[in-house]
Amino acid sequence: MATYLLKRILLIIPTLFGIMLISFAVIQFAPGGPIERVIAQISGTDVSATARIGGSQSDGVGPSQSQAGQAEIAPKYRGAQGLDPEFIKQLEKQYGFDKPAHERFFLMMKNYLLFDFGKSYFRDVSVLQLIKEKLPVSISLGIWMLLITYLISIPLGIRKAVHDGERFDTWTSSLLVVGYAIPGFLVAVFLLVVFAGGSFVQWFPLRGLTSDNWNELSLIGTVIDYFWHLTLPIIAMALGAFTTMTFLTRNSFLDEIRKQYVLTAQAKGLAQAQVLYGHVFRNAMLLIIAGFPGAFIHAFFSGSLLIETIFNLDGIGLLSFESVINRDYPVVFASIYILALLGLALNLISDFIYTLIDPRIDFETREV
Repeated sequence: MATYLLKRILLIIPTLFGIMLISFAVIQFAPGGPIERVIAQISGTDVSATARIGGSQSDGVGPSQSQAGQAEIAPKYRGAQGLDPEFIKQLEKQYGFDKPAHERFFLMMKNYLLFDFGKSYFRDVSVLQLIKEKLPVSISLGIWMLLITYLISIPLGIRKAVHDGERFDTWTSSLLVVGYAIPGFLVAVFLLVVFAGGSFVQWFPLRGLTSDNWNELSLIGTVIDYFWHLTLPIIAMALGAFTTMTFLTRNSFLDEIRKQYVLTAQAKGLAQAQVLYGHVFRNAMLLIIAGFPGAFIHAFFSGSLLIETIFNLDGIGLLSFESVINRDYPVVFASIYILALLGLALNLISDFIYTLIDPRIDFETREV
């Protein structure tokens, strides 16, 4: 196992390098860039990403100084006519566009290996500081959504497998399919209108992760306030996730239940609980564990964008979206780098969990 893990750890380096190289190459062909954004700001034609989706302006008032190696695209300056060419050259030097693309890329990777992501172009704050500020929201949404989803979906899926074809299986499947068909953002809007003072009652807060007087509350009060703010966003995010996880658990257990070793165990007189949790569980759960890294990444980053916007929760999802639209490339590439590194690490952790659930799995004998 140790040899396999060493190989996997060493494989992370070229994999991460390849992900960043492909992302860098794609950006080279994307229209626009930070310099065009500055030109648009000067000409008064710029509209920030936040204004498009939420009605507010960007955090900063202009571009900040950035370290060399953090500019990832050399844009074609449409709309630069009439501006002093010397001014354009100064902007290129400020953002690092005065260097060749390959030099910018390798300098960027050198800095990223040291977790030096530099400063945001338009917020005048370090990228790491920005991410740290947004992490509490994304961690809260992602971890609690996954925890609730797994705690409900796995027992429900097991019961559906045991009662396959019966009334319980049928009506729960119908409810899950209906819940999956409704987009999460529509559920979020419905919850706001009904339960957050839209047209009916105001049982839950309209926005934010904590109340304004959170620091003045007692320990129990802060916990209650925290979950009070999280209730509606978590419900909106997790509703569709229940369906996928429940059916995956159900089908995985059904596949194992129909195998010969289960019939043999039942013939020996073992109780249903002993068969399910002593024999079937560790085999059926392998597929569930295999999907955990992807589910975690989805919930932690991309899955929360619309929910963060609707409930005015300033997290990683909203930050990444705004950075892409605003061409804030240090933030964009830092998000890709951290996301890829986290995904690779979670896949490695999944292999550890595999061996804990089923000791018969031997990664030493398989090719990486």
